[in-house]
Amino acid sequence: MRKVLAILRRELVAYFSSPLAYIVMTAFLLLQGYIFYLIVSYLNRPQTMAMTPLRLFFGGTIFFWLFLLFVVPVITMRLIAEERRSGTIETLLTAPVTEGQVITGKFLSALAFYVILWLPTVVYVIILRQHSSVDLGPVAAGYLGVLLLGFLFLGVGTFTSTLTNNQLIAAILAFAAMVALFSVGLIQQLLVSSSALKSVLEYMNLWTQMDDFAKGIVDSRHVVYTLSTGIFFLFLATKSLEVKKWR
Repeated sequence: MRKVLAILRRELVAYFSSPLAYIVMTAFLLLQGYIFYLIVSYLNRPQTMAMTPLRLFFGGTIFFWLFLLFVVPVITMRLIAEERRSGTIETLLTAPVTEGQVITGKFLSALAFYVILWLPTVVYVIILRQHSSVDLGPVAAGYLGVLLLGFLFLGVGTFTSTLTNNQLIAAILAFAAMVALFSVGLIQQLLVSSSALKSVLEYMNLWTQMDDFAKGIVDSRHVVYTLSTGIFFLFLATKSLEVKKWR
């Protein structure tokens, strides 16, 4: 565990030693703030159907998904790819740590940075509570959904970062893989007629899952799917790193 924590600290220092981290944080918060403002303005119109702003904020608009699809690859693209490009991966892998510990430490650092990105958005909840009553149950469920989606997508990004020594290619691969996972919901609605296959794809529909979390519904099936899929990609990342070690 100490070795994983050492890698975690090393990666967090690397994140915040780079101007890219501050650029990502600033852009993320500015855009999230603007989208939150647009949601509140839209719901304040008399002709708009009554709905809580946070339900739209948590996955109710395409902007939520675009943020994840673009921000997560930027967070994960350097994890292994930069180590391979600079040649430090050999030093790291010859140290007394396993490939699984390396992947776990780097993944947890990316997850910590992801959580730090979302923490300031709690201010939106505080603002809403000053002007109206807010049910904290759906809010907590919404943030749980954000965390679980982050776990899944960061697992995908960690895996793609092991496939190349080029950060841009790693980001593109992560983006493509996440779009494929996100598109399952569209396939379910547009292309599938088989009821059996449709039920399977519905289980994998991330948009539906996030909508349930935003409503305050914590379905154990959603939790199991996101966690197990994220862990599967981390397993693939570990195996990929093991293969690279012996080349």
